[in-house]
Amino acid sequence: LKTGFLKWKPDYDSAATEYGKAAVAFKNAKQFDQAREACLREAEAHENNKALFHAAKAYEQAGMMLKEMQRLPEAVQLIEKASMMYLENGTPDTAAIALERAGKLIENVSPEKAVQLYQQAASVFENEERLRQALEMLGKASRLLVRGRRLDEAALSLQKEKSIYKEIENYPTCYKKTIAQVLVHLHRNDYVAAERCVRESYSIPGFNGSEDCAALEQLLEGYDQQDQDQVSEVCNLPLFKYMDNDYAKLGLTLVVPGGGIKKKSPNAAQDKARGPAGVGSHADEEEDEYSGGLC
Repeated sequence: LKTGFLKWKPDYDSAATEYGKAAVAFKNAKQFDQAREACLREAEAHENNKALFHAAKAYEQAGMMLKEMQRLPEAVQLIEKASMMYLENGTPDTAAIALERAGKLIENVSPEKAVQLYQQAASVFENEERLRQALEMLGKASRLLVRGRRLDEAALSLQKEKSIYKEIENYPTCYKKTIAQVLVHLHRNDYVAAERCVRESYSIPGFNGSEDCAALEQLLEGYDQQDQDQVSEVCNLPLFKYMDNDYAKLGLTLVVPGGGIKKKSPNAAQDKARGPAGVGSHADEEEDEYSGGLC
């Protein structure tokens, strides 16, 4: 990097190579702080050399050193910076993969940040028309939102997933997303939104008449009738129990409002009321028959 009378410009390319070697040596020696410093200097040299892709790689490596030191928020910051450079360099796929990596790092420490990173990665993949990868990222974000009880945002995230699955004509997965949506809406105590969600899904080919549709109709009927037994019975079906863990838990913990007292049908109530009286009148008839004695 030094300049002199015969060398007017620093040799950033060679400097970056040497810093890269130093970073590897420090990493192998488990001296992660020095390795991080070397990576940052390597990135700076690449930036000065207008080699954005290599600079981003170096920032990402610096982030991984911070991960080894358990300084996760700082690690994520550097990886985010790297992803911006990848985008600037015209390599969006690498940017999205970096964002996903950052999301995984921070997921257990700050789920809110992880959701943001997964959604950013999904947007990058979607812009590149790599819809399957986008769906994978959205799925991770939705599950984290449900786990964090951020149900309003989870409902929106699931709707986005469902619309993309519909676009790529993966209809069976649309049915599963509808179940997840309904469970989220019912946990939000929004029966109207849950019902609307099922009604709108009738436009998805094959939904009407599927076991998913029948189960959801049964679930909504039980919820509306405040029939906890029926709701629990539906939520214990394999269709619900073997969903992603976060959604299965929503089903198992769903409680109907009003204490879940099962409402009896009016006819059954009348029969019950009439029951003892009926028996009594029948007994009276028998008594009258023999009131005059056997003869």
